[in-house]
Amino acid sequence: QVQLVESGGGSVQAGESLTLSCVISGYTYSKNCMGWFRQAPGKEREGIARLNIGGGGPGYADSVKGRFTISQDNAKNTMYLQMNSLKPEDTAMYYCAARRGLYCYADIPRVADFNEWGQGTQVSVSP
Repeated sequence: QVQLVESGGGSVQAGESLTLSCVISGYTYSKNCMGWFRQAPGKEREGIARLNIGGGGPGYADSVKGRFTISQDNAKNTMYLQMNSLKPEDTAMYYCAARRGLYCYADIPRVADFNEWGQGTQVSVSP
C-alpha cells in the first residue's frame, strides 16, 4: 500500500524558515513526478512545486519561486520542501503527492494529475 506522510509543519513568524518532509513508502519510484501543494481555508488546493524523479529540473509557482526549494533523497525515499522568507500568505495545509509512472511537463503541478496524496501538515505564519 502506497503511503505518503508529511511532517515539519509548524507556527513561525514572517521571515523565518521551515523544512517539510514527505516520506514515501509502499513502492519504489523511478520515473515519477512528485509535488507539493497547499490549501488555505476557503481556497482551492494549489500546486506550488514539483520534481520529476529520474530526470529534469524542478518547477515552481511564481508565488514561491526564489523562496522555496523542492528536493529528494532517493536513499531515504523522502522528498523535502525548504521554505525560506515565509510570509503570512503562505499559511495553509501543505500536502505532498505522487504521480506514479509519469513525469510532469508543466512547471506548476496540477491537482488532477496526481494519484497519491499525504494527509497534510499545517504551516502557520504570523506577521
